[in-house]
Amino acid sequence: MMEKVKLEVLGIGQSQYLHSSFAMILVEENGNRRLPIIIGNSEAQAIAIELEKMRPQRPLTHDLFKTLIDSFEIALNEVIIYKVYEGVFYSKLILEQNANITEIDSRTSDAVSIAIRVGCPIYTYEHILNTIGLTKEELNEEETEDNENVTKEEREIPILKTSNRYSAYSLEELNALLEESIEQEDYEKASKIRDEIKIRKDNNE
Repeated sequence: MMEKVKLEVLGIGQSQYLHSSFAMILVEENGNRRLPIIIGNSEAQAIAIELEKMRPQRPLTHDLFKTLIDSFEIALNEVIIYKVYEGVFYSKLILEQNANITEIDSRTSDAVSIAIRVGCPIYTYEHILNTIGLTKEELNEEETEDNENVTKEEREIPILKTSNRYSAYSLEELNALLEESIEQEDYEKASKIRDEIKIRKDNNE
């Protein structure tokens, strides 16, 4: 049986490498390893609203989901991030009603957003954290170098870094980043992206 590790939502920051995206950071309970997950703007807002305990005038989709499971006396026992493939995180909701357990696949951002509203635990497996989990130092080690290229306003936004910064991206996103790096003549960055793409392709052969 695979060992589960409990996670907590550490925070959300603007992604350094995809301007329209954000990075959600999950941290292991009683540990130092972080799990950075790239999410979209609307998903980031849905999570931030609940973390900040703000109440929109009308319920969001995740609020509606909570109302439904509460109304039908369904328990959300846990959320599990069970797989990572080509930079995409796969999650499932473990629901219980009348002693019957049901597992539902979900986008990780949705699963986390629902979990923090319901107050249920979030887990991943030890082998996932061992493979792509990062320490606080690894997340921030490139901050000084990257901040030389951003404005004062951008410095005030939490920017999340990783030593293996491209592990959380899909192949499509990596190829887009590669083209952008070549256009900007940032060949050192392009080389690192090519290396990640090559690793992905070699693993799939």
